[in-house]
Amino acid sequence: MSPTPTPAGGPAAERTVLAFEDQGFSAAHLHALAGGLAGTLAARGVRPGDRVALMSSNRPEFVVAVLAIWRLGAAVVLLSPAWRRGETEHALRITAPDHAVGDHPVLAGLLPMVSLDDPIAPDADGPARATDPAADAVLVFSSGTTGMPKAVRHTHASLRAAVVHWRDALGLTADDRLQVATPPSHILGLLNIVTALDTGAWLRLHRRFDLDRVLGCIQDDRITVEMAVAPIALAMADHPRLESYDLSSLRFIMWGATPVTPSVAETVTRRTGVGWVPAYGASELPVIACNPLDGARLDSAGRAVPGVELRVVSLEAGVPLPPGEVGEIQARAPSLMAGYLPAEATADAFCDGWYRTGDVGTVDAGGWVTLTDRSKEIIKVRGFQVAPAEVEAVLHGHPAVADCAVFGVPDPVDGEAVVAAVSVARPVAAEELLDLVGEQLASYKRPSRVEFVGEIPRLPSGKVLRRVLRERVWTQD
Repeated sequence: MSPTPTPAGGPAAERTVLAFEDQGFSAAHLHALAGGLAGTLAARGVRPGDRVALMSSNRPEFVVAVLAIWRLGAAVVLLSPAWRRGETEHALRITAPDHAVGDHPVLAGLLPMVSLDDPIAPDADGPARATDPAADAVLVFSSGTTGMPKAVRHTHASLRAAVVHWRDALGLTADDRLQVATPPSHILGLLNIVTALDTGAWLRLHRRFDLDRVLGCIQDDRITVEMAVAPIALAMADHPRLESYDLSSLRFIMWGATPVTPSVAETVTRRTGVGWVPAYGASELPVIACNPLDGARLDSAGRAVPGVELRVVSLEAGVPLPPGEVGEIQARAPSLMAGYLPAEATADAFCDGWYRTGDVGTVDAGGWVTLTDRSKEIIKVRGFQVAPAEVEAVLHGHPAVADCAVFGVPDPVDGEAVVAAVSVARPVAAEELLDLVGEQLASYKRPSRVEFVGEIPRLPSGKVLRRVLRERVWTQD
C-alpha cells in the first residue's frame, strides 16, 4: 500500500498524529486509509470474528492494517517479522487465521496475502462493522516454558482497559510526543501506538532502531516521553556524544521489560538530567505496575496501577503471603487476557482467577513491587521471550547432540543471555550448533554460547535441573 501522506503543519483539522520519515498522517487520513483497506479485505471475504494474520515491518501501513481489521470486527494475529518459516508455521497452526496482510515473503508463501506494498485508495466511508467488546481484538505471542510459543488472546475490552491503564500511569495527553522504534508486533509497541492514537498524542514510527536517529528525533521532534528497554538504556549510557543532543523536552524515560540496572539509569540521568519511570507488564496483562511520575524509584517496578490487584503467593504451598514476603506475583484486572491458544494452556496460567506472572518478588506494605527472580523457565532477551524447549527442539535435531538443555543467565545488555548446555554423541563445533538455531529461529533466540557437558542433570522424572546448570556457568564466569 502506498498512502498519500498528509503534509505536516496543515490546519488544525489535519493535525499530524503519525510521522514516518518525512511523511505525516492526520487521524482522518489514517482512518480513510483504513476504510480503503477494509474494503479490500471485505472483498476478500473478511467478516466479523475472523482472524487476520499481520506480518509487517515498522511502517505506517502496519497501523492502517490494524485499524482496518478492527473496523471489520475481525481480530489481528501479530506475527513477528523476525520469525523464520518454522516459527510462522507454528503461529498459523495454533491461531488458524482466515486471511493475511503484510509485506513479508514468509507469510506470502504460507497464505494468500494482501500486500501492504500495493496501492489503495483512501475511503472514509469504507465498510465498518459493529464491534463486540467481548470479541478477540488481537493475538500476540508469549513463549511457554515447556513447548512452543502460545498465542495470547486480548479482547477489545481488555485491550481498551490496558490503554486506559497506560495512559493514566504515564499521564499521557494530546500534548505529548512519542516515538516507537521497537517492533509493533510486540505488546509494548502495539500498546504505545494504540494509546497514542486514542489520546491524540503525536507519534513517530521508525523503520528500525538506530540510537542516533532516536536521540536526534528527541531533540528535533521535541519528544516528551521516551520508552527504553535495557539494551537501549545501556547504549544511551555508553554513547560518547550523548551530551551533544538536547533532550530537555523529555518529561521522563520509561524503563520496561526487565528490572532497572541502577548504575545505567543513574549514568543517563547524570549526563542528560532526565529521570526514569520504571514500569512492569506482560503480554498477558500489559500494564501491571508503574512508578509514580514524581518520586520514581530505581529499586522497584512501582505500584499496581489503579484497576490492577496484586498478591504474592508462596512458591511451595501456593497460599497468599503477607506484605514483604518473597513469592510468585499474581494479578487480576480488566486488562487481563481472555486466554491462550492452544486453549489447554490457559488453565495453568491461572490460580483461583489470578494470573500467575511467573515472576518472583515482593509487594511491601506500601504496595511497592520488587522483582527478584523467575519461577517460570522463560528467558527474557531484550524484552522478547525465549522458550528453552523451542531452542532445545532445534538442537536435538542435530545428529551429534545426545542431550541438551537451554537456560538464561544475567546479561548487562540484554537482561538475560541464552546459554545451551550440550552433551554430544560425537564431536561437533559450537558454531555449527549456533548456526543451526540461527537458521531456524529468530535471531534473539540464538544462544550466546554453547557449554559442552558430560551429561544434563535431571530429576528422576526427567525434568532438567536448569538452576544447577546456571550455577555452573556462573562459577566458571
